[in-house]
Amino acid sequence: MKAMPICEGVYWVGAIDWNLRNFHGYETEKGSSYNAYLILDEKITLIDTVKEGFAGEMLARIASVIDPAKIDIVISNHAEPDHSGCLREICSVAKNAKVYTAFGAGVKNLTAYYGDLGYVGVKAGESLSLGKRTLRFVPTPMVHWPDNMVTFMTPENILFSNDAFGQHYASDERLDVECDLPEAYIQARKYYANIVQPYGMQTGKALAACADLPIRTICPSHGIVWTKHIPDILALYTSWVGNVCDDTAVIVYDTMWHSTEAMAHAIESAFLACGLKPRLYNLHYSHNSDIIADAMTARYIAVGSPTLNNNMMPSVASFLTYFKGLTGNRKKCIAFGSYGWGGQSPDQVYEALLAAKCQPLLPAVKQAYKPSAEQLEQITASVIAAVQSDQASL
Repeated sequence: MKAMPICEGVYWVGAIDWNLRNFHGYETEKGSSYNAYLILDEKITLIDTVKEGFAGEMLARIASVIDPAKIDIVISNHAEPDHSGCLREICSVAKNAKVYTAFGAGVKNLTAYYGDLGYVGVKAGESLSLGKRTLRFVPTPMVHWPDNMVTFMTPENILFSNDAFGQHYASDERLDVECDLPEAYIQARKYYANIVQPYGMQTGKALAACADLPIRTICPSHGIVWTKHIPDILALYTSWVGNVCDDTAVIVYDTMWHSTEAMAHAIESAFLACGLKPRLYNLHYSHNSDIIADAMTARYIAVGSPTLNNNMMPSVASFLTYFKGLTGNRKKCIAFGSYGWGGQSPDQVYEALLAAKCQPLLPAVKQAYKPSAEQLEQITASVIAAVQSDQASL
């Protein structure tokens, strides 16, 4: 349990959660880390803490560099418990430490969680001298809580970025130049899609607020630290915030007797014929949070369900609820489904996509019983016509 150096006098002292597999319904198959950072200066400073239950790991890392009781300042960029969960333990060890957090929402939320620990609220543009170093505070409300802020440190020009640029990614490597970089990008994309995406407008404002900062290092609250590849992660965030779509189409469905599945493949053929790259997700095998990562950048989404007890399948309803809460842009969509004697589900899917502010390419595509080859060809033809019409209008 050693502190890991970021640069001279700055250490990562967080915790690695190798076993985390679910975070608010988001499947975290690679685990996560809870990042806390120690700054050695005239005033010993800790940026954030870790999730409850990991205090021993964090304190051991701090103790490998300095006595935790000597901490003078704690910066809480975000009150959510995976960031602040061990604040009370730190304050019980570092009894004279002052806790700085966002004025208003930060003070309110930390007080609600941990009682009054004598918080100092900071506002936009305020700074704090540590000795050789200075911290500047930049509020980033609703990225993704009202209390969020980021902290910029000079002269090293380190951005302690809170949830922005993070990944749920457990790794013994702390830096982007050490880790499995393609995996870090995959997890950064999934993290943005499942946590930050609904707040794209606010994230854009946060990016603009940090645009003039001469950032050399980005230290997020989860995952690896960005050093060499800062332009790459900034470019990705700019693309995601801007709702830039690629030439893909996501097809999401569940099926009982393979009729809806056959329709999904007919729609796949249509997208292929239009020069798109379809991604098929059977909800029996795929997790919502993985689908959302692809859906975020897809140009089109098609969602299908058979009819069960006069309703869509529960798995499809679950996905559509998750999708509605997370989608950050307005997708072009297709609702489809099969049925026996009752055909309610395709219309229910259609209405749910409308509620998610998607734009239908055509009315709900319905098919009674097992579709014939001719009927599947008709579905393909109708989707081709709808997509080509949409593409011609762009």
